Amino acid sequence: MSDSRVQFSDIYLATEPYVRSAGQVRIGASGIGWKAAEGETDALEGANIPGLVLPAGMLALQRDDVRRLQWQRVARGYGLRVFMKSGTLHKLDGFNADDFETLRDGIKRLLHGLTLETRDISTKGWNWGKPDFEGTHMTFRVDNRPMFDLPMSQVSNTNLANKNEVSIEFQPPRARTLKRKNAPDELVEVRFYVPGTTTNTKKADSDGEQASGEEEEVSAASVVHDTIKERADLGQVSGDSFVQFPEILCLTPRGRYNIDMFSGFLRLHGKTYDYKIAYQQVQRLFLVSKPDELHMMFIVGLNPPIRQGQTRYPYLVLQFVRDEELAVDLNFAVDEGTRKFESRLRAHYDEPLYRIVATVFAGVTEKRLVEGGAFRGYHGSQGIKASLKASEGTLYPLEKGLLFAPKPTLYIPHSDIASIVFSRVDASSSNKMRTFDIKLNMHGAQDYQFVSINREEHASLEAYMTEHGIKMLSELNETTAVSYKGMDMDSDDEGRGAARSITKGAAALGINSEDEDSEEDEDFVAGSESDVMEEYDENYVSSGEGEE
Repeated sequence: MSDSRVQFSDIYLATEPYVRSAGQVRIGASGIGWKAAEGETDALEGANIPGLVLPAGMLALQRDDVRRLQWQRVARGYGLRVFMKSGTLHKLDGFNADDFETLRDGIKRLLHGLTLETRDISTKGWNWGKPDFEGTHMTFRVDNRPMFDLPMSQVSNTNLANKNEVSIEFQPPRARTLKRKNAPDELVEVRFYVPGTTTNTKKADSDGEQASGEEEEVSAASVVHDTIKERADLGQVSGDSFVQFPEILCLTPRGRYNIDMFSGFLRLHGKTYDYKIAYQQVQRLFLVSKPDELHMMFIVGLNPPIRQGQTRYPYLVLQFVRDEELAVDLNFAVDEGTRKFESRLRAHYDEPLYRIVATVFAGVTEKRLVEGGAFRGYHGSQGIKASLKASEGTLYPLEKGLLFAPKPTLYIPHSDIASIVFSRVDASSSNKMRTFDIKLNMHGAQDYQFVSINREEHASLEAYMTEHGIKMLSELNETTAVSYKGMDMDSDDEGRGAARSITKGAAALGINSEDEDSEEDEDFVAGSESDVMEEYDENYVSSGEGEE
C-alpha cells in the first residue's frame, strides 16, 4: 500500500440485490474504484448498476461526483456507503473492524473535502419510527438512528390501503433468474401505518390562477405515498419512455391506464393504482376477437403476478375497439437500452391500435404472440360463450390449449388435459335444453367445468377435440361408473346422496331402481301405468296437480 492510494481486498459490490461478486477496492486522488476478482465477473451478468463496466467488471466513482461517505455495520462485517450527487447509492461490504482507521485516514488524505461518517444502526426492535428519504432510498429511523433502508429502485407498486396505511410492493428482477434451491427469501411487501394529518403547500395550476404557497391539510399517509411514487419513479412519465399508449381500457385489473414503455420495464399509470412491470415477468401473449366482432382482447400473462393488496392478477386483459386506428412513433434514441429494439420494431406504425400494442409487446418481451386459431364457432367467431362457475366469458379453442377470458382469465394447455366430458348433449325429445356443459379432467390438478354453452357449438367443439387428439367421454360413461360403485353399498351411512347416485346410474342402464325396503309387486302388469310416465312424459299430470 503506497501513500498515493489505499487498497482493500475481498470487498463485495452490494449496490444491487443478489449480486455476489468479490473484488478489490482502491482509493486514490481521482476517486474510488472497484474491480471484480478473477472468476467473479460472471455474477455481474445482467446487473444494472450505474457506472459498472462489463464484461471487465470495473466500477469507477469520480471524486467530484461523490457527495457523502458512510461507515456502518452490515451482514458481511462492515460496509462503506457511497452517496453520489446523482442520487445513486453504492454499497461496498466486507471490511473488517480494523480497516476503519486506515479507510478514514486514506479518505481524509486523498479525497479532499470528504470525510468518513459513522452510521450507528438502531437495534431496539421497535416497529414505530419516522421515514426519511435520501436519494433513491428510504430510511426508517428509530430515535433518530437508522433501522433499515428500502431501495426505491426495487419498488414495483405502492398504494393507499386506507386513509392511514401505505403499502409498498417489491419485485426484485434478478431473483427470478436463480434456481429454486439457490433463490433467497425475498421481501415482497411492507405496510406502514401513518396516522395524523399535515399541511402541504399547493402548487400553482397550469392556468396560473391558483397562487402557489397556499397551504392545505392532507393526511400524512398520502404525503408518504406521493413521495414514494416520486422517488420510485412510479408517477407521471418524465419523457424517458420510448412509446406511450394513453387511456387504454383494462378489463383486469379494471380501469383505464396510460402504458409507458421503457428499456427494461413498462408502467401502468391509472387514477388510483400504478404498476411497474419488468419485461421478464411477461410469459404469454394472446390476441383474440370478442364474439361481438367489434372488440379485440389483448391478454398478457405475468409471473409473478401484479397485486392489489391481497388480490393477485396473473393476467392483464386489455380491450380495444377493432376499427380504432392510430399513428405511433417509437423513439429508440431515449437511451442505450432502447436501441436494442430497433431490429425488432419499426420506428413508425399507422394501423389498428390493438395491432400496434400487440406488436410492440411481442418485440420488447421477445415472446410469441398467439392469435385466434383455425377454430370457428357456429356463427363464425373465434370463441364460444361459456361460464366458469358464476363468471360469464368466452372460451377460445387455440392451437395448443384452451383460453377463457376475460375474468377469471385461464389458459389450459392440451398437455394438461386428461379427458373432456360432454354433459346434457342428448337431443332426445325429453331433453329440450338449449345449452350443454363440458368438464375438463386434468392430470393431477383441479378439474374445470364450463357451463351454459350454446348447443349449436357442440359439433364444432367436438370436431376440435377430435382434431387435437383429446380424449372425450360422455356423461353416461361417468354416471355408469358411479352407479356400479354405489350399488355395491348396503350401508345406510352413505345417506341420500348415494341413493340418488344409484337411482340415476340404474336409470342410465335401463334398470328400474326400487326402494330396498319394498317387496316385489306380484300384481304388476307390463302394460299398466307406472312411474315411467312420470319420468319420461312431459304431459304427465300427477293426482295432486289434477286436484288443484
